[in-house]
Amino acid sequence: MKTPLPDTSGREGGASPTVAEEIAAWLTHGVGFVASVAAGGVLVWVAGMNTGAIHPTGIAAVVVYVVSLSLLYAASTAYHATRHPRWKPLLRLADHCAIFLLIAGTYTPVAVLGLGFERSRWLLALVWGMAVVGILVKVRWMGRFPILAPLFYLAMGWTGVFALRPLLATVGAGVVEWLVAGGVVYTLGVAFYAWKRLPFNHTVWHLFVLGGSVCHFVAIALVVGARG
Repeated sequence: MKTPLPDTSGREGGASPTVAEEIAAWLTHGVGFVASVAAGGVLVWVAGMNTGAIHPTGIAAVVVYVVSLSLLYAASTAYHATRHPRWKPLLRLADHCAIFLLIAGTYTPVAVLGLGFERSRWLLALVWGMAVVGILVKVRWMGRFPILAPLFYLAMGWTGVFALRPLLATVGAGVVEWLVAGGVVYTLGVAFYAWKRLPFNHTVWHLFVLGGSVCHFVAIALVVGARG
């Protein structure tokens, strides 16, 4: 890396974000980390209390989701909070890789609890396979193809449209609406991520990530609650 603060704002010319922008970025996702740990812990507890209705595989799927959600916010917060030139690139890599894990992690409880493990194996294999490929590409060519990562994230996120019909039959329209709403919020946020000239564009992107996370958390909570 040529600069102490690699480009996170997406501003024109690869300019480093200002100190104020980095503070805003880590504060927004710092809030997300605290909320994900607290709310995620409650979600796991509720799932664990419903062992009569939720198979251990389903509980494990919820744990995978909560861990991936918390990891995303932890990695993002740490990345934007640090100014050390040695740790900054490593934390940036962790931040980007955590996005792949969160997308796959979000699919996991929806697929397992909504479709059943047997019916969801193809979807889980696909999204986790995509996550592994994405992480390997990131590790090998970090920063080489900046436009590909957001496109790959979107492709992963919208792969679930192929499972919408069976999900409608099993979890109902309410859950599917929250899932789609989350996908739309994430997708709209990418526009701000790519808006290179907008000050604090990365913070705005973070707010969209928070919004998308809330939508998907509500959807998963509804699925878990319906099993209670």
